[in-house]
Amino acid sequence: MTIKIKKCTFEDLQTLQEISIETFNETFKDQNSPENMKTYLERAFNLKQLEEELSNPFSQFLLLYFNEEVAGYLKVNTGDAQSEKIGDQSLEVERIYIKSKFQKHGLGKYLLSQAIEMAVALHKKEVWLGVWEKNENAIAFYKKMGFVQTGVHSFYMGEEEQSDYIMTKSIL
Repeated sequence: MTIKIKKCTFEDLQTLQEISIETFNETFKDQNSPENMKTYLERAFNLKQLEEELSNPFSQFLLLYFNEEVAGYLKVNTGDAQSEKIGDQSLEVERIYIKSKFQKHGLGKYLLSQAIEMAVALHKKEVWLGVWEKNENAIAFYKKMGFVQTGVHSFYMGEEEQSDYIMTKSIL
C-alpha cells in the first residue's frame, strides 16, 4: 500500500473536477434532490470555478494517490479564502474528499494530519471545518480526531439552505 500526495496544479484541473463530482455525488446524492445536486455540482465544480480556487494564493489543493490511483484530495484555506471569517490564526479544511472505494483505509485521517501539519507550519492556532449536520459518519470521525462543534453556518445545496456544523481543533 503506497500513499502519495501531490500538489494540485492547473494541469490537474480535469482530474480535480472529476474527483470532486464523483465524491460529492457518492456522499450526498441520496439525501438531496437531483435538481439541487445538479445545480450545486455545476456551480461548485465547473472548470472556471475550480481554476479560480486553484489560483487563490490562500488556498491549496493536495491530490491523494493510493497505489498510484487518484483516491481523493484535500483543500485548505487561510486568510481571505476561508469560507467564514474565523480569523488569521485559523486554517480551514474546506474539503476532504475520498472516493468511496478508498474509504476505510485511513486516508481521511492521513489528509487531516496533512492539514494540521500545514497549519502548524503556518503558525496557526486552530484548524476548523464545516460538516453537514446530517453527515453523522463525518461528524463522528472529526470528533474522534479531536474536533469540537463551535458554531453553525449555512450551506446552500442548490436552492435549499442546509446547516453545517463548524468544528474546530486547537493545535497550539
